[in-house]
Amino acid sequence: MSKIKVIKAINYPIYIGKASFTRLNKYINSSEFKYTKFLILVDENVKQFCLPVLIKNADKLKFSEIIEIKSGEENKTIETCKLLWQKLIDLKADRKSVLINLGGGVISDMGGFVASTYMRGIKYINIPTTLLSQVDASIGGKVGVNQNKLKNQIGLFSNPEAVFINNVFLKTLPEKELLSGFAEIIKHALIADADYWKLIKKQPVDKVREWEDIILRSVEIKNEIIKNDPEEENLRKVLNFGHTFGHAFETFSLKFNYKFLSHGEAIAMGMICESYLSYKIAGLPESQLDEIVKYILSNFEYYKINKDNIEELFKFMIHDKKRENNNLNFTLISSIGKAVINQNCSNDLIKQCVDYYCSI
Repeated sequence: MSKIKVIKAINYPIYIGKASFTRLNKYINSSEFKYTKFLILVDENVKQFCLPVLIKNADKLKFSEIIEIKSGEENKTIETCKLLWQKLIDLKADRKSVLINLGGGVISDMGGFVASTYMRGIKYINIPTTLLSQVDASIGGKVGVNQNKLKNQIGLFSNPEAVFINNVFLKTLPEKELLSGFAEIIKHALIADADYWKLIKKQPVDKVREWEDIILRSVEIKNEIIKNDPEEENLRKVLNFGHTFGHAFETFSLKFNYKFLSHGEAIAMGMICESYLSYKIAGLPESQLDEIVKYILSNFEYYKINKDNIEELFKFMIHDKKRENNNLNFTLISSIGKAVINQNCSNDLIKQCVDYYCSI
């Protein structure tokens, strides 16, 4: 890929490539954007490994106010937001301040939410540092927090001013974090691009050495979907594939503290379950179901649950944002690369799906 690729989202640019720092410098020094204060939101890991890289490549940000929170999905709460709002007040952030979210999905989700609600909204910029946030969380304008461990129950749609994606940050990531992002890449292929699926299937995630083209294709897929349906009235629902079961797995692991799952690990297991539902009601060929399950389990460790856990999983699924009139609403796939939305499943079929999952 060339040094920089610019993707036009609905009302903001996404810069991808090695020259994204150059574009960032040009952006923050532009006379068009006279910000009164730069604030950078980080967690302790990003502060140690990524913040020095950003400051080295963006001189003007040396004078930014650094706001640090604790890492982890368990801290993505209104309580943390209250601390952040107070910090913005203490730092005298005004309506012309800009919050730079430097980090993964928790940082971009919560930072975007805090910025969008502080003083009825200040500007924010996303600089994603994890694979998950680069291909998914930092783009699309969904911001929010969890409530009582239920995923993203409080939030809104609010777009950033710009997103700057540079894969130099991926060098700091452990394999678990790369896997988390890779699950969303698999999802993009399964819902929208059979050729992309063939491409990523050629190598396991731990053998990927060049990420830019992969990141670019995933961002293109997600951005094209969102441009046609920014607030999830219809088409954008295809991005929910794997997420109804996936969020239930993730919440289950958070609540019971049993082998905590990252977001991507949970979505990977969710895609196994929802591929089975796709086979049962959406026409997915059994051979493709087997192909999907085999590939996911070649990259992700199987998350073991017992059939006795089905009631707990079902409770979490009932609270899923995608339910309609107490019916669980699934996005499924009729074939690899083709998604179908608004698929309701009976409780009996969901239980059958859990039985299938437990039998793998």
